[in-house]
Amino acid sequence: MILSITNTTIPATDLSWLLHKHPDKIQTFKLSAYGQTRVFYPEVSEERCTATLVLEIDPVILSRGHSGRQKEGFVLQPYVNDRPYVASSFMSKALTATYSSALNGHCKDKPKLPEKELELEVHLPVLPCSGGENRLRALFEPLGYSIEATSVLLDEKFPEWGQSRYFDVRLKVKTTLKTLLRHLYILIPVLDGDKHYWLNDHEIDKLLEKGEGWLETHPNKKFIVNRYFKFMRGMAKRALDLMEETQPENSKESEKDLQEIELEENITHINKIPLNQQRLEAVLKEVLHSNAKSVLDLGCGSGKLLQLLLKENQLENIVGMDVSHRVLQMASERLYLKDASPAKRNRIKLIQGSLIYKDNRLENFDAAVLVEVIEHIEPSRLEALERVVFEFAKPNTVIITTPNSEFNILFKTLPEGKFRHSDHRFEWTRKEFQDWATNICNKYNYTVNFKGIGPEDEKYGTPTQMAIFNLK
Repeated sequence: MILSITNTTIPATDLSWLLHKHPDKIQTFKLSAYGQTRVFYPEVSEERCTATLVLEIDPVILSRGHSGRQKEGFVLQPYVNDRPYVASSFMSKALTATYSSALNGHCKDKPKLPEKELELEVHLPVLPCSGGENRLRALFEPLGYSIEATSVLLDEKFPEWGQSRYFDVRLKVKTTLKTLLRHLYILIPVLDGDKHYWLNDHEIDKLLEKGEGWLETHPNKKFIVNRYFKFMRGMAKRALDLMEETQPENSKESEKDLQEIELEENITHINKIPLNQQRLEAVLKEVLHSNAKSVLDLGCGSGKLLQLLLKENQLENIVGMDVSHRVLQMASERLYLKDASPAKRNRIKLIQGSLIYKDNRLENFDAAVLVEVIEHIEPSRLEALERVVFEFAKPNTVIITTPNSEFNILFKTLPEGKFRHSDHRFEWTRKEFQDWATNICNKYNYTVNFKGIGPEDEKYGTPTQMAIFNLK
């Protein structure tokens, strides 16, 4: 099983820096139980540099079910099969094991290099493609690839037997190396149509992480996701739902969010403190007042509230959750978690997840906060959010903030009938918010108090409304 990657952008030897593999050496990497990879450079120059990865799989180990293969249900014909020779999910595993730094966009010696677009070429001598060349093109061409694909005969001695499902494929594209590797990580097993391991919820996280920034806009997104999960409809639907929530316009750190902040700042300063900062400080005050020692920041975005929470010694366990891997990376950078002390790492954790699916990781916390989150949820999905937070996670205290739509009339630059943010699915009046919160209390055995945040208008109230729920 062979994968060759060539860089033709001068200096082409940047490829070796990105892959963290020295061009003058042949390096071997052991894979768990079933084989090993070797990396070498057949050509190295300033104009053209090629790294070849050879994945060697032991078919005897696979057929005997070592390392849980039989337990995982991976069925192979005894000893004789195509797995050691064709690009498949084994190659995806090899990429994560051998090129992990490049796949994650890390380059210690040249930190800016992973973001540089390169003229890259890929050669996959034996790529299975259920669906033929048209499917191959349908998956790669929307991503900017040019493709040369040659079908392999079933048997060269008997050409009348026709073509096989295997192709000798050459790809060319201008992109970053990490993006290229992420494309291959997902699309190779999609083309093969099989996986060598059981699929679980962690596989959804991997798909979202490797697919972020390109898969959500791919015209064949649904086919890719369904095929990636071998048409397991429940997992595919959950992944597609999560992907919908990670669309750029739904990101809490988008330019439109900045427009919302600017809109609010034009009218809502008290003692020169922006409304967003007033919100965060008001929520922090309520968290501390609840005597919580553990807290969830649900929809944490880039970690502004997490920064404040970390300063409070009262809080021993802090978890920030967001649907977007990109903003979680931003939060990690904001909090300097990469260089954090062990004590700090033990206090805070960032996790990817959605508020419309039950998640056992959210249980047993003293408090949970949702700052300007619920208005980004489709009204039809609010009931699912309610159950996740109030029925399943069930913290002692839940603090929720959301815009007060009555106050919008005081924003001079906001057209009548428009929301403060283009991704808001709704904005409630004070009565609508209070009715919703009271209904939650009746269903899930909580009490609730309401407070306003920001300057108060005698007629229209405050720009932000806050509900503090306490378990009875």
